[in-house]
Amino acid sequence: MDVLFCWNSTWIIHNIMTEILIIEDNKDLALGLKNNFEIEGYQVTSATDGLAGLAALEVCTPAIIILDLMMPNMDGFEFLKRIEKLTIKPMILILSARDTEIDKVKGLRLGADDFVTKPFGLMELVARVEALVRRQKKIGDEDSSSRADVFSMEDVTVCLRSRRVLKRGEEVELAPKEFDLLVKLFESRGEVVSRLTLMQKVWGHSAAVESRTIDTHIGELRKKLEADSANPKIIKTVRKIGYRIDN
Repeated sequence: MDVLFCWNSTWIIHNIMTEILIIEDNKDLALGLKNNFEIEGYQVTSATDGLAGLAALEVCTPAIIILDLMMPNMDGFEFLKRIEKLTIKPMILILSARDTEIDKVKGLRLGADDFVTKPFGLMELVARVEALVRRQKKIGDEDSSSRADVFSMEDVTVCLRSRRVLKRGEEVELAPKEFDLLVKLFESRGEVVSRLTLMQKVWGHSAAVESRTIDTHIGELRKKLEADSANPKIIKTVRKIGYRIDN
């Protein structure tokens, strides 16, 4: 039986606009959690299983997800797999009666940030959610301080610090050399960068790299980033010299 301890007014914190998504098939427990977290100042959305949780993510962007593991239609583990490629990932707290080490390790490896075993005390749960909110805020502050490390071209966004590339919000996997080539071209945007310069900057002065190796990597970049790789808008070819990214 799930235990939900009564809320104490001394625990109030100001969390207006911080959104929580509760995915829990026990309706009484879900309602109790929803009511208590709303009293704490959170905005709360609830779903009864993993499929409903995925549907909720189409219309809300929670900072925190409280996730049960044992649910019909789609369990918590499958839900974690489905949201693995979300561009903006919420913090995830698993709330489950399954308390084996294997379950905890599996959940954490699939992307969960914390694991609370049922039955639980509400005071502890609230404190753990607060900790996740603080952690997410710290990450957000770090991201804000590194905005100079982010640049965009057409519908492509590149983050230098994390070496991530997004196309229309979806992550694109680039090989290390492809990423380095893209960055070097952007650093000289508006100028033609010769194949020789790219070889030296990306592979090093001592590397024996042929010009067609550069062309092959550029071709792969275009396939991944351009809407039409045969008519590139981002990486332009300058015949017999090299490549250019316009301002």
